[in-house]
This record gives sequence, structure tokens and C-alpha cells, in this order.
Amino acid sequence: MAELGAVRLYRDRRHAGAVLARALREEALAGDALVLALPRGGVIVGAEIARARRAPLDVLVVRKLGVPGQEELAMGAIASGGVTVRNEEVAALVREDVLHAVAKRELRELERREELYRAGRPPLDVSGMTVILADDGLATGATMRAAIAAVRAHGAARAVVAVPVAPSKTVDALRAEADAVVCPSTPEMFFGIGQFYDDFAQTEDEEVQQILASWAGGDAYGDGDEARP
Repeated sequence: MAELGAVRLYRDRRHAGAVLARALREEALAGDALVLALPRGGVIVGAEIARARRAPLDVLVVRKLGVPGQEELAMGAIASGGVTVRNEEVAALVREDVLHAVAKRELRELERREELYRAGRPPLDVSGMTVILADDGLATGATMRAAIAAVRAHGAARAVVAVPVAPSKTVDALRAEADAVVCPSTPEMFFGIGQFYDDFAQTEDEEVQQILASWAGGDAYGDGDEARP
């Protein structure tokens, strides 16, 4: 991992996932654990964690509800399973009909991705499990809050957030909702997730499909000398 002043930089999402996998070794994870990754970029990160832990991997589709014209500003988020989380500080400034229109549009995209990524496969059963929620970074944390709520609603025993980089304020807020938050880098100067990667090219749907299919097919764990779970 390279350094720029006091800011950590990751070569790419695979490198970030490998760093997170090492950090997670120090986290006491009771019981069986699985990895749920937030698409798209989070799936590459989550795959590295799952490979290192020889754990099951699945996708948890979450969509941010951005303010029209200022999409990076989150009014809230929705997640698979009908979960909605509102960012009341922002949502209070937006008309309800606008929020509902954005939520309706994002629900269509969520359902499209669910169908595309799963290819008919059912989601993993998280009941009684420790769930590692992986993404390639967080800004406000709205999408991760929805992810935490979703796995709790489906009976997860523990929700552990694993991200390479996020503002310290976001990490502190998530600690109140997750059972643990693993985040190796919490820089003071935070303008966007991409600034902490040498390569932050957009992850395409096809790559997400390939990664998930490799886990479903049972051939994703190493180079043949590692036992599958």
C-alpha cells in the first residue's frame, strides 16, 4: 500500500480487499461467517475477503437515494428485501413526492441488478450467521446503514462492516449500528472514494456476474492447493 502524506492509497480494489482480509484476521468473528458485498465495486473487495477466509460470498444490492441534481448527497438508501433507511437530515429538505419518485426509480434498478447478478440463484441464508458487509469505500454511509438493516431483518447474528476507506465521522456513526467496523484508513481530508485508489475504474456488471458465478460453481478458492469450505 502506497502513502501520500498521511493518506493511504490502494492500487486497486483487489489490493484493498487483500488489506481488509488481513485486518479482519485480528477481528474475533464468533461462529460461521459469510461475506455479502455491495455492488458493483464492493464485489471485487468482498471476493478477496471471501477467498482469504474461504467463506461463502453473495451480493447484497443496495441503492442510494440521491438528491436530484446532487446525487452524491444521500436522502437515504434501499436494500434487497424491502429495507429503506432515511437520512432525515437531508430528507427533511426534500419534498416527499420527490423522495418517493427517486425511491421508485432506484427500486427498478435494484430489481434489475438482483435478477442479473443472481441468475436464478437464491440469496444466501444469513440467519444466525456473522455477516461481513464489504464495499470499496464509504462517504456518508447511507448505503451501508441500509445493508446493516437488511441483514438484521433477515436474522443475522452479527453485522461486521469491512471497508478500505471512509471518513472517521462515518465510521463512528456506523459503530453505533454494526457489531464491528473494520476500516484501515479514515483520512481527515475526504473528497471522494476514488482519490484513495490508483485505479478506481468502474466495475461492470459482467465482472460482478463472473465473480458470483465462480463462487456458485465452487471454483473460486485459490489455485488448487487450498481446501474449499
